[in-house]
Amino acid sequence: MPERRKERDTPKSRRTRARILEEAVKVIARLGYAAATNAAVAEAAGITRGAMLYHFPTRDDLLQGVIEHLQAERSLLFRRAAEDLPPGADVTEHAIDSYWELLRHPAFAAFTELETAARTDATVASLIAPARAEFDRAQIGDHFLKMLHAGAGPRFQASRDLARFMLEGLARADLSYEKEARIERLLMLIKRATHILNRKGGVTELWPD
Repeated sequence: MPERRKERDTPKSRRTRARILEEAVKVIARLGYAAATNAAVAEAAGITRGAMLYHFPTRDDLLQGVIEHLQAERSLLFRRAAEDLPPGADVTEHAIDSYWELLRHPAFAAFTELETAARTDATVASLIAPARAEFDRAQIGDHFLKMLHAGAGPRFQASRDLARFMLEGLARADLSYEKEARIERLLMLIKRATHILNRKGGVTELWPD
């Protein structure tokens, strides 16, 4: 078994595996989990069925690899966003704008698709559960905390949760009219509400006339 793993751990093998995972993420983000069969991903990656089986013998193996890949990529993207604070920028607003942009990234879109699939697929639910919990703790205790620059306690926890889950819900919403204007207004409200919970404004500032 160790020799088998060693054979797979070559530069060429790592490049092929990475290409498979990147293409799998794209297929899931664009077409959904149901469409991301091993055959479809192999075709997207431009590899043979044999090469696909070599790296991921089953769909569950591929799913596990994709989840690990997504977890690492989402954490990296979050860290970069947290570190990319322009001089003089409002930390809370930068955090919200950054996460809103990240939610449109294929890595986040693909993870959302897997979360949706997990509602009715026990295998997906089981494999994605640790990643969801780990990311949730990381957002609250590390990256999102740094970005929102809030304190400790239920009130500040609520500010982070409010911003995070409203943004995630908005990213899933299908706005049928005046999409850009409505999104702009909602982002404004999320920022103001988060400021208020962080003791940076009064309730009358939520929607000033």
